[in-house]
Amino acid sequence: MEHASVTKFRKYLRIASVHPNVDYTECVEFIKRLGEDAGLQTRVFGTSLKPVVVLTWPGSEPQTPSILLNSHMDVVPVFQENWIHDPFAAVKDELGDIYGRGAQDCKCIGIQYVEAVKRLKEEGFIPKRTVHISYVPDEEIGGLEGMCSFVNTEEFRNLEVAFALDEGAPLNEDKFMVYNNERITYPMKIVCNGTTGHGSLLHANTAGEKLWKVLDAVMDFRETQVEKLSKQSHPIFGHAEVTTINVTVLQGGVQNNVVPPEISMSLDVRLSVHTETEEFLNWIQEVCSQAGENITVEVLECNPKVPDTATDSSNPFWMAFSSALDEMNFKYQVLGCPGATDARFLRRVGVGALGFSPMRNTDLLVHSHNEKLNEENFLEGIQVYRNVIKALVSV
Repeated sequence: MEHASVTKFRKYLRIASVHPNVDYTECVEFIKRLGEDAGLQTRVFGTSLKPVVVLTWPGSEPQTPSILLNSHMDVVPVFQENWIHDPFAAVKDELGDIYGRGAQDCKCIGIQYVEAVKRLKEEGFIPKRTVHISYVPDEEIGGLEGMCSFVNTEEFRNLEVAFALDEGAPLNEDKFMVYNNERITYPMKIVCNGTTGHGSLLHANTAGEKLWKVLDAVMDFRETQVEKLSKQSHPIFGHAEVTTINVTVLQGGVQNNVVPPEISMSLDVRLSVHTETEEFLNWIQEVCSQAGENITVEVLECNPKVPDTATDSSNPFWMAFSSALDEMNFKYQVLGCPGATDARFLRRVGVGALGFSPMRNTDLLVHSHNEKLNEENFLEGIQVYRNVIKALVSV
């Protein structure tokens, strides 16, 4: 007697589209069947290794720019010994909790989009704007061969997207989270060069001394951000307001009695939604110049800062989206995403995008052991999307 939408969700979770080296074949075939069942046009772009599946519901005014509903097919690895159920069995317990990698991130919305559109079609609703539902690869490893590439293709431009929804996150409160921007990923590598020689001597200007001075400044800065985070209302979502910086790789030296001529340090840096890349780069370069000569800074991935998606009366899509939630008497909070999603690539090409996964009163288990979503929350999300989509296509 299980709801048909829940059954589809569990079937999708059983497809182990898990990194590394994801084979998307089974996902693509499953999504094509979803589209056929809902009476949607189905196209597959990209390559067989990195496919992008797009399901389309044509609008009555095809010349009017469209709405895009995006999700990704891939999921992060699991440590199976730490799960109480097989992470790819989609077990549903007596409470209605459905366990599976991707239950929250983000195979849930991939099914909810289609089921919401199918519900509207069955009601006889005819959208003014065309609706595209996209399923992209590789979001969990940066999206470079997924949405990042797709937005720069002629196929994407032909979709003529005016506004998009992408994944959000659950919240264990009686409200939804809505992301209108996100932090900038800004990884870097600092290489300190210095005097080499025998390890028994106190050489001047060694790479280790320079590294110590740089690391000292980095950790002092990190402490200021820890203090700032402690004042945020939520320990996870408050990260959007701070810049995180962590030492991830240290390299240098050949053996214990030789002072290395070079030591490098890699940093995982995520700039707050309020921080400019140039501002941070100038700071780290000044730190390095004060630490000594022959220190280089290499930005490993330079992501541009893009404007926030407006959440006021200047954005008619926001007004439609928020009004739909208001009419259902749902509470919601707008903030920056603490991580990085495919929405950033959409915003880069001028498409306004909101991160939104309708999961309230739900523990955040994204990338965690025993990721799960209750079937009642899942079904509620379909109705939420039904109303939101109806509002957006009528703008």
